[in-house]
Amino acid sequence: MPSGLSKSDGKILIATAREAICARLDGRATCWPEMSAESDAALSDPSGAFVTLRSGKGEGAPLRGCIGRMNAKESLIEVVREMARAAAFEDPRFPSLSATEYPGISVEITVLTPMRPINSVEEIEIGRHGVYLTKGWQQAVFLPQVATEQGWNREELLANLCRKAGLPSNAWKESDARFQVFEGQIFEEE
Repeated sequence: MPSGLSKSDGKILIATAREAICARLDGRATCWPEMSAESDAALSDPSGAFVTLRSGKGEGAPLRGCIGRMNAKESLIEVVREMARAAAFEDPRFPSLSATEYPGISVEITVLTPMRPINSVEEIEIGRHGVYLTKGWQQAVFLPQVATEQGWNREELLANLCRKAGLPSNAWKESDARFQVFEGQIFEEE
């Protein structure tokens, strides 16, 4: 799991994501949250991250947008800014977020560890690992929390990952299917 980020850092990431979305909705310049020197240093390191938006709060709230970057050259704070706007306005599964919807959304940030290849799907730990599948030109990813939220076992995770990639549900068993795993530190609004 990523280390070095505090609860305070998570609050800054959530506030940053909210401000990135709100400023775009209001058509104004952004006003970024103030950071301590410690948070500034921690959030300045390059890191992959996903921003997940849900319609409503609490467990079971429907997905409203989720976009992320697996690897980044930019700072974590910049990745969160960009992915928050993308989740709100560019997720092709949903229309752009409206100003009337904005107050009812909840924001979740998942900060990622670097991906590492695995030799066998048996290495995948449900609830700990996110999984990135590539097979030919097709690819898909699930964050570590998805399998747990959906109540999936390993085979169900892999079947759903294949379907997400536009592949038959058993394509994960084929020799040219490649997998990488990663972990995530999750920050949710309180």
